[in-house]
Order: sequence, then structure tokens, then C-alpha cells
Amino acid sequence: AILSFFMSFIEQNWKCSFRCASSAARKRTSLRSAFPVLDLPLQPIQRHVYEANLRNSYACLKKHSELSEKVRKGGGENAVARHTQRNKKLLVRDRLCLLLDDQDFLELSPFAGLGLPYGDIPSAGCLTGIGRINGLWCVFIANDATVKGGTAYPITVKKQLRAQQIAIQNRLPCVYLVDSGGAFLPLQSEIFPDKNQGGRTFYNEAIMSALKIPQVAVVCGSCTAGGAYVPTMAEEAVMVHRIGTIFLGGPPLVKAATGEEVSPEQLGGATLHAEVSGCVDHFASEEKEAYDYTRNIISTLNFELPEEDEEGEEPLHPSEELLGLAPQSYCYSLDVKMVVSRLVDGSRFQEFKARYGDTLVTGFAKVHGHLLGIVASNGELSYQAALKGSHFVQLCDQRDIPLLFLQNTVPTPTPTLTASQAELNSNRLKAHGSMMSAVACAAVPKVTVVIGGCHGAESYMMCGRSFDPNFLFLWPNARVSLMAPGPAGSVLPPDADVEDQKLNRRLKEESSAFFSSGRLWDDGVILPQDTRKVLKVSLDIIKQQQYQKSTKKLQTTLLRM
Repeated sequence: AILSFFMSFIEQNWKCSFRCASSAARKRTSLRSAFPVLDLPLQPIQRHVYEANLRNSYACLKKHSELSEKVRKGGGENAVARHTQRNKKLLVRDRLCLLLDDQDFLELSPFAGLGLPYGDIPSAGCLTGIGRINGLWCVFIANDATVKGGTAYPITVKKQLRAQQIAIQNRLPCVYLVDSGGAFLPLQSEIFPDKNQGGRTFYNEAIMSALKIPQVAVVCGSCTAGGAYVPTMAEEAVMVHRIGTIFLGGPPLVKAATGEEVSPEQLGGATLHAEVSGCVDHFASEEKEAYDYTRNIISTLNFELPEEDEEGEEPLHPSEELLGLAPQSYCYSLDVKMVVSRLVDGSRFQEFKARYGDTLVTGFAKVHGHLLGIVASNGELSYQAALKGSHFVQLCDQRDIPLLFLQNTVPTPTPTLTASQAELNSNRLKAHGSMMSAVACAAVPKVTVVIGGCHGAESYMMCGRSFDPNFLFLWPNARVSLMAPGPAGSVLPPDADVEDQKLNRRLKEESSAFFSSGRLWDDGVILPQDTRKVLKVSLDIIKQQQYQKSTKKLQTTLLRM
């Protein structure tokens, strides 16, 4: 009887354990939602505004297409011929074809480096972005040696640091494709000495390694001066025979210092560093082999990726209609809910505090299955709207729901003309401060899309660049400036007509989305109709960090030989 009871007890516990294991093995699904549908078709009364916006969007798309073509040419025909024929190297985009699973990657700030005081530096001399390697989202930083011979300009360093920051913030593995001739010496004062300049790259490498964020370097060209530290500080390094070199000073410097003649391969080639110095871990006889090595290295990382998430139903209205909803100026803005309804799954949106502070739209929706809290500008940010925004941001932070900010702020604040207006503005300042604090302290991922204006203090509350969103994108029609062209003249004396014209001319040029992106004030100019796709990729990337299995154990910086 005792034996029978014991066997029965074991069988019941085994069944319980099996049920628990079975339920854990089943794919977890998010809670079902039945959000109300935002069915907001274009009304006849809005047609003239829509068509004016559409004409402006087409002009912006033409500019976007021209600049895209310019950056894809790299350093020009002669530089490309020298790179491929004389130096026998692959172009940077061809290298990415061999490294990544496909060409459906998120390129970051492709227009960086255009229109700078020291000239055009297409793509800032390096391609950065996020693509899949063996199904795993990885940041890549790839030098383009056709642009100024791979020389690093101040904008190059800034772009590399931004890519590293994204890798740290989202815990993404980082792959460096190194083909660099070092810093551009005439601009050394803007590259070398300060905190967020050249040396920060190596500091970030050390910190990323300590945070268990994997880093792999492929030496596929020159790796001279400061650039030599990139592969030697990475966790694993691959080097290509005959075209890859690592040294602090090249053969000309050796000859000038000692009179000795030595070839680049003898001084710092792949054979030397794979067999003698130990600076690299893998010797590749050609570039394709190097990228095969790199893909195999990525496959050793301790991630457990889930099945692909649900795609989510398409919005009720086509995304192409966003071109007519992108305001050519603030006075051409239509109801931002029309934008929301063309971005979210099934145009379903659960609005929060719909009847309070209606110049800010807040609520919940899904984009390709990802649950989001949406904060969207719909007019001047009033006292009530700022309190509502503060409440909603804290609510999303409490529930660990990522935030999407759709920013279109007023071009200039309302002037203070009466005592009652002064009191109202004082209260509004307090509410603005409250919302700023909520946005700054929210520990959830944040993505910002500037769909119109990015002006003044309201841009901070809507998670502008200085409030550190995970990603910040601009539509081509966007304007980024302290004050918009036109209203800025109100701050000048009444008789300052010449100064007014000069200021407005300058603001019109400097507030352009392409001017902004050329200086890396954002992560790229995206087309309105591509916004939903870009949001999906961004949210997939942000979510990946929860699948890394080896983050809990603390470790010191990885030390190489």
C-alpha cells in the first residue's frame, strides 16, 4: 500500500511538471486588443491643404533621390576605379552583400557629411547601419576608402560614435569593417582632443566589451595610426591577406626615421599579425573568406531568437497618403490622428484622455504587432496638454511600453501681452518642466519621428535629439531650428528689415531636413510612406536585447594578447 501511494505521488508530480513544461514551451502571445478604429478619410474641405503638401513632398522626394544617388557614388568614378582595379578591393556595399543575410538593412544617416564647411564627404566616409547576420541584428561600421582614401574627418568620427552609442543603448553586436588611413591632419583640432572625438571610439570599445556586447573587426584595407586600435580592441579580429595592414606608422615613416625600406605586408600584413604578433585571430586569403569567418563568429554568440512575430493588419488607408499629410509649413498641418491612422495596425488606436489637452494626442496602438504608446503633436503644447503628456509617458514607463513621438511643434511661442497671459505662461512652464522630466526619466525605448517642425523648447518635451531617443528620424519636409523662418523676424527691432531678410534666408537654409542630416542631428531622412516599415525594423532591433542569454554575469574588459 505504501509503495502504491508512493508511485501514485510520483506520477501526479510528473504529470504536473509535464503540464508546466508544455505550457512554457508554447509560444507566448501578447494580450488581445480591440482598440477602436480611426477611420479618417480625407475630407473635401482639406483637399487644398493636402494638395499643397503633396506638391511640396514631391519636391522633397526629388531632392532626396538626388542626394541618395550622390552618396551611392562614394568618392567618384576615379576613386572607385583605383579602389577596385589597382588595390583589388571590394566596394563597401559589395562587402555588406557578403556579410549580411540580405540587403534589407537599416542604413543610418546616409546624408551625413554633405554640405559641410570643409566640403562634401559622402556618407561621412563610412557606412553605418543595422542588418541581420545569421538572423541576428548587428550594427556595422564600414569605412569607404573611395571617399578621401578612407581618411577620418570630424563628421566621420561623429558618425562612428553614434553607431556605437546605438549598439550600447540597444545591446547590439557590432562589426567593424576597417579600411582607414587615419585622421585628416589639417582638422586634427576637431578630431583628436575633446571628450566626444577620436579617442572615444576606443573608450566605447572597452565599455562595450565589459557590458558583454560582442564586437568583431574585419581588417580589409589600411588600418593606420589610431585606426590600428579598432581591431586590436575587438573581441575577435579577421584580417585579409595582401590588402589588410595594421601599423601605427607605414613604410614611408619607417624609411624617414630609419632609412630602411620595408613593404606594407612585411611591416603589418595578415601573415605577420596572424603568425607573429597575434593581433588577429583569423587569417583570410581573400575578402569573401573573411566575411564567411565573420558570419561564423556571429553564429557563436549566445542569443536565443524567437519565431518571427506577427505582421499585423495593414492600415485602412494607403501609406502613400502620408505624402499629403506631411506639412510644408506649420499652418498646413492637418489633424495628426490622420497620420496615426495610416501608421498603426488596422488603423486601431486606443486614445488616452481624448477630451483633455487636445493639442497633444496620446494613446496606445500596435505597429506590426509591437505595442506602443504614441505621443503626437496636434497644436501648441498647452498647460493641459503638457500635464496629459507627463501622465501618459509615466504610465507607459510603469507598464514597460515603448514610446513613439510624432513631432510637429509650433514655430514660435505665443507672445506675452497681458498679466493674465503671463500667469498662464508661468503655469505652462511648470507643466512643460514636468513633461520634460517624465520623458528624460522614462526607462523605456523611445523612437522619435519629426513629421513637421522641430522648434524651440517643445521639441525637448517631444523627445528631441538631446533627450536621447533610441532612434530619431526626419521626414524630408521637416524643419529643425530654434525658431522657424518667418516668425523669427518678430524678435528683431521693427526697423531691421535687412537683418530680418538675412535671418530668414539663413534659417530657411539651415532648418532643412537635409542640412540637419548632413550634420548628424538625426539618424536619417526617411520617406513618409516608408515610416511604418522603418518603425517595425527599429522595434525589432530594440526588442532583440531580451534574447541575449549571457548578460547577467559581470565581467571585466576582455584583454587581448
